[in-house]
Amino acid sequence: MKIQIGIGGYGRANTSNMVEFVQAAERLGVDGVWSAEAWGQDAVTSLAFLAGQTERIHIGTGIMQISARVPAMTAMTAMSLDTLSNGRFRLGLGASGPQVVEGLHGASYAAPLTRLKETVEICRMAFAGEKLKYEGKKHVLPKPGGEGKAIRIDQPRADIPIYLATLAPKALEFTGAAAEGWLGTSFSPEHCEAHFDFLRRGAESAGRSLADLDICAAVSVAIGDNVEELINSRKAGVAFNMGGMGSAQTNFYNDAFQRAGYVDDAKAIQALWVSGKREEAVQRVPDAMVTEFQAVGTRDMVKARLQKYRDVGVTSLNIRLDAAKTSEDRLDLLAACVELVNEIG
Repeated sequence: MKIQIGIGGYGRANTSNMVEFVQAAERLGVDGVWSAEAWGQDAVTSLAFLAGQTERIHIGTGIMQISARVPAMTAMTAMSLDTLSNGRFRLGLGASGPQVVEGLHGASYAAPLTRLKETVEICRMAFAGEKLKYEGKKHVLPKPGGEGKAIRIDQPRADIPIYLATLAPKALEFTGAAAEGWLGTSFSPEHCEAHFDFLRRGAESAGRSLADLDICAAVSVAIGDNVEELINSRKAGVAFNMGGMGSAQTNFYNDAFQRAGYVDDAKAIQALWVSGKREEAVQRVPDAMVTEFQAVGTRDMVKARLQKYRDVGVTSLNIRLDAAKTSEDRLDLLAACVELVNEIG
């Protein structure tokens, strides 16, 4: 089981600290780093910089929002990053959600899965060195009635693995059928079939199996002896995902928890959050929505949790280290995770 880490995200980041952290992760043997893209940093700039500051670690967009770029530019950017990193790049794509797509980018969120499928298909054409002549429901190249012609991206052909960050059933099926890897969130080993059933169905429809995918599941880790305090400290993040990571009508994180059996809890937390009762939403989060979806507790407890991820078929762990208070604590926590995964084997 490989270890991945993430950079970027919602808060401000110190560039020098980021580079030092990723370089230290590379020395620890971490396999890859994913750059987040929400409404803060973009997913590309940091990776271009890191490509020149590292030697072995894979770099990937986790994720590049498909509505923020046209597919041809997504492909051009991916191929450029692959060249800059000497073939270490992984293209992570996702549809994001209506609040960001429509609120920040001013683009339509309609038919997100269709847009994702067409983006993947156009990127594959570009990577293969083909002229971009494509007729889809959302993307048509060249533009009809204009003066354009089908153009081939002027870069060497590239073998770039595509990872998809998906949560909805149909999108999970597409991931199983078409992607090299899955970037999973809201994932619990105890309830893995809430995702795996659909990934497997998609894989089998394409003559593949679940083993053909790199199952890269995100897991937040917090190690300490005061287990109750650790659990309570993680509840605000769960409440935010249930209520804030999407609109009241569209929240894929909330839906995933519902599929895992937490229907009443997920709906209640969301209702409190969207009505402005944030503290009540946090208090409404049951312990199990932390302990079954994260790795929290003593060193032995965390090791046992990570073992469960491996046992159900997770091939890569995207370790979330937001429990660490300082840069030093973050690196210490990562080193502890690497040691535990090495012990598991």
